[in-house]
Amino acid sequence: MGQMGGGLDRETLEMVLGTFREVAARRLTQDVRLRLDQEQRFPTEIVEELIGPDVGLHLVFIPEDCGGIGGGAYDLFRVSEEMARVDLGVATAFLAIALGIDPIIVGGTDEQRQRWLGKVAEEGLIVAYGVTEPSVGSNVAGIQTTATPVPGPDGAPAAYRIDGTKQFITNGGVAALYTILARTPNGPSFFVVERGVPGLGVGADEHKHGIRASNTTQVILDGVEVPADQLLGLEEGQGLAQANRVFGFTRLMVAAFGLGAGEEALERLVRYARERIQFGGPLYDKQGYTHTLVVPHFVRLEAARAFCEQTARRLDEGGENLHVEGSVAKLFATEAGNAAADAAIQGHGGYGYTVEYEVEKIRRDVRITTIYEGTSEIQKSIIGTFRWRQTVKTKGGFYREMAAAVREAGGEEAAALAAEALAETWLVAHASRLPRQQWILLELARLSAEVETAAALALKAAASDDRLLALCARLHASSAAREVATTGARLLRASGAVDADGIDAWKRTTRHGTLLDTASGEMALMDEAAAAIAEHVPV
Repeated sequence: MGQMGGGLDRETLEMVLGTFREVAARRLTQDVRLRLDQEQRFPTEIVEELIGPDVGLHLVFIPEDCGGIGGGAYDLFRVSEEMARVDLGVATAFLAIALGIDPIIVGGTDEQRQRWLGKVAEEGLIVAYGVTEPSVGSNVAGIQTTATPVPGPDGAPAAYRIDGTKQFITNGGVAALYTILARTPNGPSFFVVERGVPGLGVGADEHKHGIRASNTTQVILDGVEVPADQLLGLEEGQGLAQANRVFGFTRLMVAAFGLGAGEEALERLVRYARERIQFGGPLYDKQGYTHTLVVPHFVRLEAARAFCEQTARRLDEGGENLHVEGSVAKLFATEAGNAAADAAIQGHGGYGYTVEYEVEKIRRDVRITTIYEGTSEIQKSIIGTFRWRQTVKTKGGFYREMAAAVREAGGEEAAALAAEALAETWLVAHASRLPRQQWILLELARLSAEVETAAALALKAAASDDRLLALCARLHASSAAREVATTGARLLRASGAVDADGIDAWKRTTRHGTLLDTASGEMALMDEAAAAIAEHVPV
């Protein structure tokens, strides 16, 4: 995925999605999904059909010159979202194949790419990505697995002996091929390891809270010897750079998981509320229901979608160094998906807690999305660190330019105000050294995600004549503006480092009262949005 081009044309993408929907309707019925969840069973036969010659869904993730069809970031996003709407366990298992081949795509030599990607494409191999370790989660640089060179007759490495244990490996127990990150004398490096090689073993299946249709195990490497030509790139120490090059793609993939699961849960909630009669009428007719459990979550999912689409387009246009955008997408979309799924349980009442309505399963499944591929806290740390530097380096220009772009497009003024206010908030916080406090850094990062998604949704709505999209853009923009106003004031006061005069100055430069005034007319907007959502969600 790290070297994908512009991606598929619309017709081809729709054909791919349609093929998946056909297989899912036939093979992943609700009875099957619930049974896989109850039995905690990996659906080998279904995954094999998806990557078999008649479907070949995995070819989306493989470049054309290696036997695939060369999908791009947007295609990855859409396939991930669509699969997550059906079953996030199966989606995780399938998309782990894409993650597993990433190091080969970005780090392999031409010969290695042809050899291994061609083999995956032709044979439909299940692949696993082996990075996480028992004592090392998101700190990839701290891996303990070693790859010791085995010298040949000329003294150069003829092979490597790999020793270590990998933890929480999706497809660990069923993969035919593994990409393993191990520490060489010159730094972390990726190796291709085939199933069946002596010394390679797997632990017992993990019993998980959710995504139970995926296979998760330890992968144990005890003196596993691989030829030197299975070192990706044929140069030691490139593993971290190779991993960093694909974060924008992989985190976008997990963002799509959160988005798809959240959308499915919320649509189920809307359909239930239209039919459920309570106190003389449908639940959906009650403002306390829609304005609490439906509209806010629908709005945030639309904001997540807009930002994911924007990031995918930038990746497909050749954008680089978008790992922060990948983190924003993952943080916002997965938290929104979790919140929407939780609201779906609440909105179903006691039925939501039962198996047959399936929303409790969606909630259990989507919970992992805020954890794997870097927790929400890790994403905030990344966003905060880099946006702090970027805002200071540009003297606030990063967010002021965002505001200007929204205004130029005719987007929501509240989104532009929020971006300008955030620039001032970062600068004031920097002047008082507040981001050195981890809690404040993470809170400022959260504000960055709110504002950047508001700007993305404002731009999308400005380019569309969709009334529901416009309502969502207005609601999210005003929410972001008020969040900067209230959280910004709280952080400055909580720090004890900014005096009353400093806070008053910050309020003037951020137009604090105007930010709060964006709430004007919000209830009527929510009334209109609730009605539009009811029409939008299919019966």
